[in-house]
Amino acid sequence: MKISIQGIPGSFHHQVALQYFGDDVEIQSFKTFEEVAKSVRTEDSQFGVMAIENSIAGAILPNYELIDRYSLHIFDEFFLPISHNLMCMPGQKIREIKVVRSHPMALLQCKKFFEGYPNISLIDDVDTATVAKRIMEEKLVGVGAIASSIAAEIYGLEILASDIQTVQNNFTRFILLQKEKSTPTSIPNKASIKVTISNERGSLAKLLSQISDLGLNLSKIQSIPVIENPWNYSFFLDIQFDIYEDYLKAVEAIIQSGGEVKVFGEYQSGK
Repeated sequence: MKISIQGIPGSFHHQVALQYFGDDVEIQSFKTFEEVAKSVRTEDSQFGVMAIENSIAGAILPNYELIDRYSLHIFDEFFLPISHNLMCMPGQKIREIKVVRSHPMALLQCKKFFEGYPNISLIDDVDTATVAKRIMEEKLVGVGAIASSIAAEIYGLEILASDIQTVQNNFTRFILLQKEKSTPTSIPNKASIKVTISNERGSLAKLLSQISDLGLNLSKIQSIPVIENPWNYSFFLDIQFDIYEDYLKAVEAIIQSGGEVKVFGEYQSGK
């Protein structure tokens, strides 16, 4: 089984792939999310793992567009608690670290920790695990990385400080992707859909009312411009429900009122 991820071994995507699918899989690493989407679409890999939102930073909007453009299907979701750790080549003290490199989001999420170390310069880099790997390969002294504990283990680095993220209750939601829609093994209680409605007064309010009137929970809404139709928008919705038939009624009501609905996935809500 081939699983495509963005990032290298030790990245958070790699961590999700191992936790969800187990060790007995072939993980294909790509530099960009679009390469992941292409791999799933062309069936070079059976499944893809893609981050879609973070509890602090919010949604990763370009990934919604990729799912839509490549007509991929969401069959599950996975919530990963994000633990950021400061690591370096073994044998150094934190006072010896002059530069820390990592993904901009990781640096932002750990900014408060580094207020206590004004001698350390923070520099944006490609991603968390790539910096850890580079430190090991080039034997960089005085340079630290912010990455997962798995990255430290893989690349033989020493953790100087654990869980340095400002907000401890920090989660990233990942979605599991495949090319074709599959039959859920259990009755879904969550769906990810795209709705396109006319740009008229009250049209969005009507959409939200249709969802609310059937007792559904709108857990996520993101607007994306309709490129070929300026000033019109599509909405990516995550809807949670107790009764599957109520969700189907809501979809039918949206269609009957002139909206277009594209279903990306129906699945069990992740823990």
